[in-house]
Amino acid sequence: MSTLFVVATPIGNIEDITFRAVRILREVDVIAAEDTRQARILLGRYNIKSGRLISCRARNEEASAKGIVKLLSQGLKVAYVSDAGTPAVSDPGARLVSMVRREGFEIVPIPGVSAVTTLISVAGMAGKGFLFEGFLSPKARKRRERLRKLLESGMVFVIYESPSRIIELCENLVELCPNRKIFVGRELTKKFEECVFGRADEVLSRLAVMDRIRGEFTVLVGT
Repeated sequence: MSTLFVVATPIGNIEDITFRAVRILREVDVIAAEDTRQARILLGRYNIKSGRLISCRARNEEASAKGIVKLLSQGLKVAYVSDAGTPAVSDPGARLVSMVRREGFEIVPIPGVSAVTTLISVAGMAGKGFLFEGFLSPKARKRRERLRKLLESGMVFVIYESPSRIIELCENLVELCPNRKIFVGRELTKKFEECVFGRADEVLSRLAVMDRIRGEFTVLVGT
């Protein structure tokens, strides 16, 4: 039966993949990937010999989704993987899933690791619930305004941030909520994984002494 499998993959440590995900990737006719080069590394590690590997990234997602619908209409099974983690969670995949659903094909999620739940599991701060924001706008004014609204919500919330903007984010938090505690995860599940807890100014001081800020950041802002 024609099916699109939305497959979660490791966010850093290549061992963080489920048995089910490996089986599905071996069984499907086609694997669509945000980055085919990254996908080949994962497939090679688990000796997965895909019959066909195609690209479906942010810039070509709509066009690629149409091609995937055609493959499904031919009775094929397709798996979609993003660069890391769960597709469509601050990654491409949502437009693909939407189009496939409109065309009436089955969609099956293959769950796995997520930077959000990975951080929350060791933060001890989320309580019963939290807001997931993903990446903020790269525009300074929009970023600051959105941060203000998130802080006013009174909820714990989680943000993804790049190494080029993590300093600015901490500076905004120092200004807007100097007394709130934050928990920052860098390079989660990778060799140089690091987690820092404290007020935004304390985290900012820690980052300021680094020779070069590298890696993706996941930031939990407490109440």
